[in-house]
Amino acid sequence: MGLLTIGAFGRAAKLTPKALRLYDRVGILPPAAVDPESGYRLYSTDQLPLARLVAQLRRIGMPLAKIRTVCGMEPTAAAEAITAYWQQVSADTADRARLAAFLVDHLSRGATVSRPNPTITVRCAAGCDIGAVRQSNEDAAYAGDKLLAVADGVGGPGGAAASAAAIDVLKALELADVPAADLLTKLAGAVTDADRAVRGLSTDDHQPATTLTALLRSGSQLALVHIGDTRAYLLRGDELSLLTQDHTWVQTQVDQGKLDRNQAAAHPQRALLVRALGGGQQVEADLALRTALPGDRYLLCSDGLSAVVDRAALQSTLSASGSPQHTVQRLIELAHAHGAPDNVACVVADFSAAP
Repeated sequence: MGLLTIGAFGRAAKLTPKALRLYDRVGILPPAAVDPESGYRLYSTDQLPLARLVAQLRRIGMPLAKIRTVCGMEPTAAAEAITAYWQQVSADTADRARLAAFLVDHLSRGATVSRPNPTITVRCAAGCDIGAVRQSNEDAAYAGDKLLAVADGVGGPGGAAASAAAIDVLKALELADVPAADLLTKLAGAVTDADRAVRGLSTDDHQPATTLTALLRSGSQLALVHIGDTRAYLLRGDELSLLTQDHTWVQTQVDQGKLDRNQAAAHPQRALLVRALGGGQQVEADLALRTALPGDRYLLCSDGLSAVVDRAALQSTLSASGSPQHTVQRLIELAHAHGAPDNVACVVADFSAAP
C-alpha cells in the first residue's frame, strides 16, 4: 500500500487539499495515516476510487451527509440511492423551472424580459474514416439536433456492430421531447439500454464492446455521458478544454503517479480499456450536466484523432473559421497527415443564439 501526501493524493484524485481536509472533518474520507511529528495527512493509493466517487457525487450536488451514507453502502444499494437522489433533484428542478416561468410571466405583464433559458441553436456535422492502416471501420458517429455521439468498437469483428448498436439505441432520444430537468435520467437509461444491446451481440467465443461519448441537448442544457477513451472537448473563446477522462489502464497509472503523461502517450498498452459498453459486469459511465453558451464549439472524437493529433493542432483547427462539416473534414485530414493508424470518428457542433 503506497502512501501519498495530501498534495500528491489531491492531484491524483483531482481534489484540492482544502476539499480533502473538509472530507476528513466530516468523516467521509479520513487519511490513512497522520505523521506524528508534522501532523501531515497521508493517503493510500487504495483510497483513490473512494475519493473520485466523492468528487463525482459532489459534482451532481449531493450534500455531504448524503455522500457519507452512500459511501458506506454496497455498490448496488449505492446505485439505487444515487438514482433516487437524482430523481428527486430532477423533480425539484422541474418544479423550480415552472415557478420561474410563472414568475416571469406574472411580473413582466407582457413586457419583453430575459427568459431563464435563452434559445440556442446548433449546427453540427459528423464524419468517419477508415484510416490508412486498418482493414475495417469500427468507429461510428452521429450528429443531430438533440444528440451528438461517437463510439469506437473493440473486440475484433464485432466491434463495428457494437459501436453502431450503441448509437442506434441513443438515436431514439432524438424523437423524444426530453425536458432539461430529465436529461441525465433519460441519457443514463439509454446508456443502460445500449449496454444491453451490445451484450446481446456476444457469441460463445466472442464478446464485442464499444466506447461511447455523447451529448444530449434540451435548449441550452446538455447532458454528457462518457465511457472508454473516446473524448469530448469544448472550445470556448480561445480555450480548449478536455471534458472527459480516458478510462484506460495507462490513465489509471497516471492518476496514481506511476506514469507521467509522456510515458503514457508512448506506452504499448495505452489503448487498453478499463471500461466499455459490453465489458465488465455492469456499465460504469461518467455523467455530467453542462450549459451551452453562444459561440461554443464542441468536438467529440475517437482516439484515432486524439491519439495522433496533439492538443495545439486540435485547438488551431477548431478555432479556424469554417463550417462544422469543413472542420470535420480538416480534422480527418490531420489524422491522415500523422499516419492515421486507426479509424477516425469525429463530431463538431457549433452553438449560437437563435435570431
